[in-house]
Amino acid sequence: MAAQVIVPETQNYWGEMPEKEFYASQGVKNCKGYFNTQNGTIFTQAFLPVKGEKPKGVVCLVHGYGSDTGWTFQNIAIELVQWGYAAYAADMLGHGRSDGIHGYVPNIDKVAASLLSYFKSVCNTEENKGLPSFLLGESMGGMVAFCMYFQDPKAWDGYIFLAPLLVMPGPMRPTWLQCTGFSLIKPFVSSWPIFPQNHIVRKAIRSPAKQKLIAANPRRYTGKPRVGTMLELTRMVDLIGTKFHEFKAPFLTMHGTADVVADPEGSKNFYMKSTSDDKTLKLYDGSYHSLIQGEPDESRSVILADIKAWLDERVNPN
Repeated sequence: MAAQVIVPETQNYWGEMPEKEFYASQGVKNCKGYFNTQNGTIFTQAFLPVKGEKPKGVVCLVHGYGSDTGWTFQNIAIELVQWGYAAYAADMLGHGRSDGIHGYVPNIDKVAASLLSYFKSVCNTEENKGLPSFLLGESMGGMVAFCMYFQDPKAWDGYIFLAPLLVMPGPMRPTWLQCTGFSLIKPFVSSWPIFPQNHIVRKAIRSPAKQKLIAANPRRYTGKPRVGTMLELTRMVDLIGTKFHEFKAPFLTMHGTADVVADPEGSKNFYMKSTSDDKTLKLYDGSYHSLIQGEPDESRSVILADIKAWLDERVNPN
């Protein structure tokens, strides 16, 4: 993998163009803020049509592990606005500009609850109330989105899972001995960053140029995975696997067949076992983990087209 590029925190992934000008050039109005939850304060972003047109639907976005909403992840939000949707995103606790130790996720349920409180608040505004609403989660964000369903099954009209972390590949998963040993001393070592990094960016991003761009994110967590985070992710994938049959909402789950960060078997098992009457599985031959941010443009365009078609069909079923 190319050496990590170090950039000033004030620099944007799109270059030197001022933020307001960049968003305007994309037909987007960007609004930043902070939202207080019972588990901490989270950094939020809204992406809206610059001309103030009424959106045809609302999509709430959940980023993946180590990432945030302020770098390339926002590309999907910009696409959504250009398709006629309003998009809202927030940095998870322990990520980006939200509260918490950087890269530390000891409780997925609290992460989900904090995001749920923000997303429900924006979906229930005067502008958005009554509009079709959807939740999109990428990677670990897919796991968090799955948990949000069980916290409030009626919150959204449909779910999109981008390479969701529902099954952890063997090389990424802590061993039984590690889980047992660290669980015994978890109160003392939970935030320690001592698990191997496993070169996640290189394994997740197929495009070399996009590897370099994503690695340059100044707010990305680049340290070793923390003990509490790995124990929690292991616990959650085991729990989620027992609840696939209880998921009844409409969903689209998408996975690259060459994903070695989140096993494609997770999406396959979820699709097979869910009791939803409206479920779709899309597999992309040879694609890596990061379907929107890291794939070559030709693959990315196919994936985006599938997302748009799925959303538009449910907003305008006739």
